[in-house]
Amino acid sequence: MAVFIEVKDLTLEFDGVKVLKNINLTINEGEVLGILGRSGSGKTVLMHVLRGVEEYENISGQVIYHVSRCDKCGQVHPPSKVGETCPNCDGDVLKAMDIDFASIKLHDSKRRELTKRIAIMLQRTFALYGDDPVITNVVNSLTEIGMNNELALERAVELVEKVELSHRMMHIARDLSGGEKQRVVLARQLVRDPMLLIADEPTGTLDPRTADVVHDVISKAVKEYNMTMLITSHWSEVIEDLADNAIILEDGVIVSEGSPSKISKEFMQRVCTIEKKCDVIVGKPLIKVENLVKKYISVTRGVVYAVDDVSFDVMDGEIFGLAGTSGAGKTTTSEVLMGIVQPTAGEVQVRVGDEWIDMKKPGPECRGRAVKYMGILHQEYGLYNHRTIIDNLTESIGIDLPYELAVRKALSTLVSTGFTEEKAKSILSKMSNEISEGERHRVALAQILMKEPNIIIMDEPTGTMDPITKKEVTKSILEAREKRGDTFVIVSHDMDFLEEICDRVALMRLGKIVDVGEPEKVISQLTEEERIEAATES
Repeated sequence: MAVFIEVKDLTLEFDGVKVLKNINLTINEGEVLGILGRSGSGKTVLMHVLRGVEEYENISGQVIYHVSRCDKCGQVHPPSKVGETCPNCDGDVLKAMDIDFASIKLHDSKRRELTKRIAIMLQRTFALYGDDPVITNVVNSLTEIGMNNELALERAVELVEKVELSHRMMHIARDLSGGEKQRVVLARQLVRDPMLLIADEPTGTLDPRTADVVHDVISKAVKEYNMTMLITSHWSEVIEDLADNAIILEDGVIVSEGSPSKISKEFMQRVCTIEKKCDVIVGKPLIKVENLVKKYISVTRGVVYAVDDVSFDVMDGEIFGLAGTSGAGKTTTSEVLMGIVQPTAGEVQVRVGDEWIDMKKPGPECRGRAVKYMGILHQEYGLYNHRTIIDNLTESIGIDLPYELAVRKALSTLVSTGFTEEKAKSILSKMSNEISEGERHRVALAQILMKEPNIIIMDEPTGTMDPITKKEVTKSILEAREKRGDTFVIVSHDMDFLEEICDRVALMRLGKIVDVGEPEKVISQLTEEERIEAATES
């Protein structure tokens, strides 16, 4: 295979911090390269450099594309086409050409022609016309490159069929699932007839079953279009299934390269070591729940007991889990703990200092006093996209702090969630969409910790997370507990996560608590049906 891309001694610096350090990489035409790395390792930055649509000031080294080009029409093709007649204009013979993204300016016509043949899929940015049907989204992409409407419609139908969405052709884009949206994005990118597909965590927020469908569609498209592909994923099996070769990026450095199976195994060994529940001594009870009942009246079902005579304690400094499948009553229980939902009967008390507060009683000296020292992190947490990380953190407090003090507090809080001090400093001035998913989750936790709570309730913190981001979330919770002595109540149907992180777990079923105790012993009481349901929800 012909050499397509050569990266030589690539170094890139932002605000005095080197995010890529002496990267050397060779990618052959038609090769699928897998890139593995923790959140913040430099994967996304490397992808954007290779995409070539941004210009960087503090960049050194070379990013050379070896291509063939037609002097007559300017069309760029893969290097294997050198010597062939240009298929675009049937004009000149295609000649070899090298284009270096590290030295050629953004406005250079040769660079622009090359970037037109590079497609990209991102983790969260779907870039669709949300109010238009699927077919219109693809037609729009075709008309944007100059195809007339009649031909564009016929071609769009073909592309929608290729990404296996013919049964969603007339659906409005915003109403599609995440996996379906990603397939529309792929169809829009295939319009370019790309030589290179850059897939940066394209299924990072999807559940495994949906991700498999998207990966299969991507793989078929790569083979049919003879594309070269770069793909990052936190799912090591994706790299093993799709890639020909793989690398591990760590702190902007390639630390290992080789076969996908070897690299995936090495990567999992590097990231999956968890210091489980280190030497933290739990204290006296901090939360007491006795005979808790919450019932609702349903038109179709009559009286429904969401929580039915539940009793348990949570100790100071403990990581306590509420486990169960959907509808077990765990979320309602957590909402009662926070004072969001009023119970029908029973007692919920939270200790503030040496005094016990009745959470059923409103007012600044009762529930209001306790809630000041409690925080909740919802599954669908949100950061302000158009605000910097430091603004996200300081504004969460609700009071004005001198800037230097705000920065100090933000840094110490970020460090307590697992960031190094250097990394914490480097992200303060960034927007939330400029950091990775795992980093965003730690910042969201830091938002809660900035308010200095004693109790943090986390509702489904792992959701549909990939295994690596899940490990990062686990570490951030353990770090926060160890360094700050905080107490966590974790609501989840992710049984593996609860077993790994919790000191004790309460298993709920149909609004009742089945058992409370050691995670492994309690979770072993799940029925086979509950295990299947919990795995599907995860």
